[in-house]
Amino acid sequence: MNKIFSLFLVLVLSYTIAIGQGQVTISGYIKDSSNGEDLIGATVYVKELESGTVTNVYGFYSFSLSPGIYEVEYRYIGYATEIRKLNLEANQRIDIELNNASKQLEEIVVTGEPEDVNVSGIQMSADKMDMKTMQKIPPLLGEVDVLKSIQLLPGVSTVGEGASGFNVRGGSTGQNLVLLDEAPVFNSSHMLGFFSVFNPDAVKDIKLIKGGIPSRYGGRISSILDIRMKDGNNKEFEATGGIGTIFSRLAIEAPIVKDKASFILAARRSYIDVLTKLTTDVLDDGAALNFYDLTLKTNYNINKKNRVFVSGYLGRDNFKFDAQQGFNWGNRTLTTRWNHIFNDRLFSNITGFFSDYDYQLAFGEDELDRFDWSSRIFTYDLKPEFTYFINPQNELSFGGEFLLYRFEPANAVGVSNGEVQDITIDQKYAVETSTYIENVQQLGSSVSIQYGARFSHFQYIGPGTYFEFDEQPAGTRRNVINEYKAESGETIQSYNNLEPRFSFKYQLNNSTSLKTSYNRTSQYVHLISNTTASNPLDIWIPSSNNVKPQTGHQIAVGWFKNFGNDNNIETSVEAYYKKTNNQIDYIDGADILINEFLEGDLLTGIGRAYGLEFSVKKKVGKVNGWVSYTLAKTELKVDGINNSNWYPTRYDQRHNLKITSFYETPGRWSFSSTFTLITGTPTTFPSDRIEVQGMVIPYNAEGSRNNVRIGSYHRLDLSATLQGKKLRNGKPRKNENFWVFSVYNAYGRKNPFSIYFTQEDTRRALGQAITTEGRQVSILGSLIPSISYNFKF
Repeated sequence: MNKIFSLFLVLVLSYTIAIGQGQVTISGYIKDSSNGEDLIGATVYVKELESGTVTNVYGFYSFSLSPGIYEVEYRYIGYATEIRKLNLEANQRIDIELNNASKQLEEIVVTGEPEDVNVSGIQMSADKMDMKTMQKIPPLLGEVDVLKSIQLLPGVSTVGEGASGFNVRGGSTGQNLVLLDEAPVFNSSHMLGFFSVFNPDAVKDIKLIKGGIPSRYGGRISSILDIRMKDGNNKEFEATGGIGTIFSRLAIEAPIVKDKASFILAARRSYIDVLTKLTTDVLDDGAALNFYDLTLKTNYNINKKNRVFVSGYLGRDNFKFDAQQGFNWGNRTLTTRWNHIFNDRLFSNITGFFSDYDYQLAFGEDELDRFDWSSRIFTYDLKPEFTYFINPQNELSFGGEFLLYRFEPANAVGVSNGEVQDITIDQKYAVETSTYIENVQQLGSSVSIQYGARFSHFQYIGPGTYFEFDEQPAGTRRNVINEYKAESGETIQSYNNLEPRFSFKYQLNNSTSLKTSYNRTSQYVHLISNTTASNPLDIWIPSSNNVKPQTGHQIAVGWFKNFGNDNNIETSVEAYYKKTNNQIDYIDGADILINEFLEGDLLTGIGRAYGLEFSVKKKVGKVNGWVSYTLAKTELKVDGINNSNWYPTRYDQRHNLKITSFYETPGRWSFSSTFTLITGTPTTFPSDRIEVQGMVIPYNAEGSRNNVRIGSYHRLDLSATLQGKKLRNGKPRKNENFWVFSVYNAYGRKNPFSIYFTQEDTRRALGQAITTEGRQVSILGSLIPSISYNFKF
């Protein structure tokens, strides 16, 4: 299969090179003139052809056309449009630096037309969030957060506060691929989900892909969250930061060699523990309650054809009850990238990265009685990618990926009365390789298609121990019948998957288009969690001889329409249907933590998710914002659960309404608000009870799963921003500063996270029935005001 796929790639490449002959090419980078940052998705528009292209994630563009004289516009939202008159007789390299619209030069023309990529672009089921918009959203405890912001988009949900993950179109948290400069982040939360690990001062671009996933992405079946870091100001020194209720942050960026090399260094640290020590002695015995992260990136333009990047992340959360007990977790990533321009049409990016997620848990007051447990997952990756700009009608992408995994499920040691017991579980190893090819093609003025495929190969390898389990009635624990030892590098189990991808767009007119997409995806690593959202003690395991890879099929259809004189109101309606195979669930009473025979407690089944997503967005004016509404249903069918019938997942939410609004006053004040209304999530309630010696044991006699839905979730957040003075002694100030005043959960709604049952704890008369009651758990049950000060100089 690999040989056939490689031959197909060579034939397509040869053909596309042939048809691109006889034309000239303009190419180059489009950057921000104030700091040298690449502008992702900037538009290059040729008036005479009424067509153009956009820059890739590194700000590079290439456009081929017949020799002649053309008027070319370079555009980007929020920036002045630059117009060049070009006499093209041979290939030309044209690098452009755009000025912010508020600082335009006389020769720059500002066009009234905003970008209409939502209508004209081939991509659907994707949302892009810029940092300027994100900074306006009412923050929790005064701090802008990436994951909280994307949860305001259609098709994205969460089961409530304290949930560190997010759910996309009925997928679990472990089915989202979260990338930070290409490196995967396996736990993206600080403080058990209240904040994300991404420092907003270091983030340049955020893109969430829910469907129509391009062939270059693989490894997860639900969504891709692609986060790109800033490169660093290569013009001048710049510092940004803020002082908030929970933590403070500082980012410094500056040129190393002006216009050639730069860096950015961003840091955050919470100080709840520092403030607590000033008022109480509860943390004096070595206790800790904090998190921190450090983000670094540097880049160097070697010459016009070569550029290198190095970026890294280090972050950790610490919850220590004293000097000996507590738990902590954190991520480390390191990414190196090399951009190379072979010629005016062929662009390459070669990425290598390392990712490490680990957590540690310790209990016991002395060395004679204690317990220590740590777990981690390492990922090493090499990813060559190429883009060939054939002509204005064809853009070909191809490449591959080599991934090496190392899993440490449990390094665990228990000590009881000085007796040591090592219950460490063997490490597991796996290799995942893939190749892909994809073409974006324009067929006439109205039709665009994007088609391609990804072929993935996975090997579960030694060294290590693997097991064979017996057959048991559905829904019950399977027992080990054979145990085997694998040598280093020996293949224990392998899987292959062909993942076709296809998207189609039909442009009805300048403001309306219809789109559809299909993608098949595969996932070879699995999140094992006994909660509805990821937490520090979650476990990642590879596909094996007992656990098959998850696969997903998704089809989506959408209508996209812009309204207004300048197309400033965007609307869309998307319908999707997703079917998944080999979805993981657990037997009742599954033993998930430190279980060498975990695979015997896992069950697999099929899933389905379908829904409608509505979105209306007003982009300009004193009052702007967006409304999103999702009507959806998500179900699983697993042999041995819920009498083998379909049942709703824990994150199934029928109705999901989000309203986000911004108001800019003529003065220094601006205001924003968000309102969220979500149908309550399903949970399992007992149908009967058993009384044994005065104790009530809840019992589900019907064997049902998620048979009750808890109360609806709704919340209002408010925020007011006071900008610092723009003038000093009649002259513009170089430095900027602003205050943010916010209220999270403004009317103090006690939203239910879960409900559990307990029996009365008072003495009862002889013969009197034991009474029980349900108790609601609310993570945040009151309004939370906050204030933060932010600066830039």
